[in-house]
Amino acid sequence: MTNQERMKNGELYFCNDEALMREQAMCLEKLYDFNHTRPGESERRSRLLGELLAEVGENCYVEPPLRASWGRNTHFGNNVYANFNLTLVDDTDIYVGDNVMFAPNVVVATAAHPIEPELRRKVAQFNLPVRIGANVWIGAGAILLPGVTIGENTVVGAGSVVTRDIPANVVAVGNPCRVLREINDADREFYAKGRRINLR
Repeated sequence: MTNQERMKNGELYFCNDEALMREQAMCLEKLYDFNHTRPGESERRSRLLGELLAEVGENCYVEPPLRASWGRNTHFGNNVYANFNLTLVDDTDIYVGDNVMFAPNVVVATAAHPIEPELRRKVAQFNLPVRIGANVWIGAGAILLPGVTIGENTVVGAGSVVTRDIPANVVAVGNPCRVLREINDADREFYAKGRRINLR
């Protein structure tokens, strides 16, 4: 089994493999170009994002700087918005649904290391995919750990550390992140602390 196969299937491998490091360097070059685009270079920025990520749907916008381990393992649906300092530790697949919003300083991590110190000394690693459903909002500074799934329409509160799956249609917060409540009728009437939705 190759290291590339091990990266995808959750098996342990050594991430200091020279061939892997050469491949990863290409991602870092592309990231440098993306992160040094000027604000008015939106077309160039979109083109570079499409070259960097595995999939980019329509009408996606990522505010630099963006950090990614590989880029090629991240899949964006349509209308994805990421504010500055999104970090994608995409050593295996990250799936992002349509209409997902990332606040500043979010980390989505698929990579982990074994607890056993000798394996860590040898830079052993394993990866588990992360899945984010449609219409999810990830609050500022949140961290999504390897293997988690966030259900559609859910809000993950600022500063949360997501260590396990979060269901659809809830507000979830904390460290570790837990469901606070379901999204309900009051959320359709008020947008914040007694402020009524009125868009007429």
